[in-house]
Amino acid sequence: MFMKMNLRYAGWLGVVVLLAGCSLVPKPQSDPTRYYVLTGDASAGAVDGGAAEAGSLVLGLKRIEIAPYLDGKDMVVREGGNEIAYQDFARWAEPLTTSIGRELVGSIARADKVGRVYAQPFPFDAERDYDVSIRVLRCEGEKKKGGKAVASFSALIEVTEAKPGGALVLSKEFVAPEAEWDGRDFGELATALSAAVDALGAEVVAALPAE
Repeated sequence: MFMKMNLRYAGWLGVVVLLAGCSLVPKPQSDPTRYYVLTGDASAGAVDGGAAEAGSLVLGLKRIEIAPYLDGKDMVVREGGNEIAYQDFARWAEPLTTSIGRELVGSIARADKVGRVYAQPFPFDAERDYDVSIRVLRCEGEKKKGGKAVASFSALIEVTEAKPGGALVLSKEFVAPEAEWDGRDFGELATALSAAVDALGAEVVAALPAE
């Protein structure tokens, strides 16, 4: 009888432990991470193989270079001038260089005097008038003193004639006008940075001579 009581007690104890264990298992949580890309219109005719329907200038866009601290998945917010905060739950859906390159090709190719833009690696038989080099220095959100938040974008531009010893057409630092941002909506930040890349494309086109 004593053994039966022990077995019964052990059975109830097992049930209690099982129920307690079930209550301790945390409920699955939804992933709050959101992924973003730069938005743009890499229209037909902008890249290799497209028909040159607009102007006659043919450009080559070299591989985009980017500041090392930007070369990751997490979106970046700068605070106090030199503090970098990586956003665990707001990430780029693809390498930032890929997004910037695609946006820039589309922006330049829409210009009236441009017929075609080739992205590096260039086709072996592609004859180009000018080559464009871009090094991105900033592509991020920035929180300033006083609580104001903006989209911050800057880059170094170099445009050269696409031939051995080709002349330098443009060399300058481009700083996009600051666009206000609410500091929370990262989709809004991505849109503002897209507009900054479009402005960069316009700066490149403005430096090109007439056809």
